[in-house]
Amino acid sequence: MRKGPEPFSSPPHAAAAFQNSPSMIIGGKSYLISSRTLVMGILNTTPDSFSDGGLFQVHEAAVARGLAMIEEGADIIDIGGESTRPGSDPVSVEEELERVIPVIEELHRTTDTPISIDTSKARVADEACKAGAAMINDITGLRGDADMAAVAARHGVPVVIMHIKGTPRDMQREPYYESLIEEICAFLREGAELAMAAGVKRENIILDPGIGFGKTLAHNLEILARLGEIRAMEYPLLVGPSRKSFIGTLTGGLPPEQRVEGTAAAITACILNGADIVRVHDVREMARVAQVADAIKRAGR
Repeated sequence: MRKGPEPFSSPPHAAAAFQNSPSMIIGGKSYLISSRTLVMGILNTTPDSFSDGGLFQVHEAAVARGLAMIEEGADIIDIGGESTRPGSDPVSVEEELERVIPVIEELHRTTDTPISIDTSKARVADEACKAGAAMINDITGLRGDADMAAVAARHGVPVVIMHIKGTPRDMQREPYYESLIEEICAFLREGAELAMAAGVKRENIILDPGIGFGKTLAHNLEILARLGEIRAMEYPLLVGPSRKSFIGTLTGGLPPEQRVEGTAAAITACILNGADIVRVHDVREMARVAQVADAIKRAGR
């Protein structure tokens, strides 16, 4: 079995800063939240995702990319079978299962790196966990399928509760907020309460402010600048700015594959402002960015 990165052990000079940080168990591995930033690699088995649609639609190519990301430093592999790009339409449960289950099964057989299932469908999440997934990443914040929280509780896995305004089909049609951070925190707090009411342990709840999901350029920048206010809710925080359109806008209209440097800047901001997990396409580069940003963050404490 191929081994992924070892769970992090804080260096002596950092021990005091992180002595009260909670641990999270993901796929049998224990991680000390805030001791270092975990890198989640994005693996889309879709034909139409905004950045890598069609590249890993064939199961063998998806498995190979998953293994490559582990070699590049991914702590978690997040596998999705339905595009959530702006304007996208949902796919059937059966099609989503056909795309993700063989990949999850093969990666689970060949590596000990935790696998996350990126889905808003409870049945897909259930089957994925049976196949070896150790985390659920739900872009609807548990609102898309009433059974999702129960699935997470039954399998005892961490669940990512993400903020979204609207649906992928309509979320970018002039999104408006009276008070951006307050509304995001209220949505996430309610999602956490839904999870715990279904039996999910508090330590298994991760929050995600949903960069690009019903957000304008200004909204995305404000979220990144004010992440500390969301982190103050005292749940682990996942942020996924990788290659998003706001980076393209800020860099003169660059296409997704040319947004690596902009992503690096956004990832650094995420880490310095409180992110515990960053979700990225370019694992090798962003794992190095995280190493440097983590060192700066530790020095400041």
